[in-house]
Amino acid sequence: MDFTRKLTAALPLALLLSGTALADVKIKFAEVHPSGYPTVVAEQEMGNKLVKDSNGDISFKMFAGGVLGSEKEVVEQVQANAIQMTRVSLGIVGPVVPDVNVFNLPFVFRDHAHMRKVIDGEIGQEMLDKITHSEFNLVALAWMDGGTRNLYTKKPVRDIADLKGMKIRVQGNPVFIDTINAMGGNGIAMATGEIFSALQTGVIDGAENNPPTLLEHNHYQSAKYYTLTEHLILPEPVVMSKATWNTLSPEQKTLVKKLAVEAQAEERVLWDKKSAESETKLKAAGVEFITLTPAQKKAFYDATADVRSKYGAPYTDLIKRIEAVQ
Repeated sequence: MDFTRKLTAALPLALLLSGTALADVKIKFAEVHPSGYPTVVAEQEMGNKLVKDSNGDISFKMFAGGVLGSEKEVVEQVQANAIQMTRVSLGIVGPVVPDVNVFNLPFVFRDHAHMRKVIDGEIGQEMLDKITHSEFNLVALAWMDGGTRNLYTKKPVRDIADLKGMKIRVQGNPVFIDTINAMGGNGIAMATGEIFSALQTGVIDGAENNPPTLLEHNHYQSAKYYTLTEHLILPEPVVMSKATWNTLSPEQKTLVKKLAVEAQAEERVLWDKKSAESETKLKAAGVEFITLTPAQKKAFYDATADVRSKYGAPYTDLIKRIEAVQ
């Protein structure tokens, strides 16, 4: 008997015993990032508050470090309610909820501060609602900050021409693959857990992510050059299984949403601290941070114009609204 059927079969008995909706909610939260990572710390603190503020009616257990599977595998388990909550990259959401691909467009945000203003406002809430009301079978509660994504490579990329022909790992989303290809590289979709060995064995020449990921996943041992392209600045939603959400009382739903939004603010502080510390540690380990001139950065921006046109075409009004956020 599969998990979902077992859950359904257990419901009538639980309802008879309690006389009301399910009192006890068990939440397993899965994360691909390791313990101590900003998102994990903020999500664990959210869990601690959930247990306390629900008087123990909600229990919470964190499974960090990818122990329950890759991000894609975890999302599938949350959709089936085998896992109750996770933080998901928009690269995975995009193919199912096309509207979020606006956030996935290269250089759609001017900078990190601009992205934060957008997700804190009405556009950010609209995106969460679109995920919740889609066929994704998840309820989107708040945003985690994943920082800016930049290139890290075995050979230095000091100019867009240096990227030509390099095999660069990206999340499995056509927008990201096309973005790297447009910049002259060769986008290769691959799970996070495979990057370390792929860098070591030369299957890929580099990847793209933020400084804490480069450090925590030990990718810097092979990739010693970090080029600050800021081609993607991706917020990541915290989501709950719709099946679990539907068992919550109205008060529990309000509590979960409130604490998720608090976690959004707390993670941001942790992120900024961790990002700065990671940069210091990476430099000490011999990683060279390459800052582009405005003209060099514009070359990357210009090269990706067709990607923005292709994928952003249905969302021109939304893109204008994002650009208008000051």
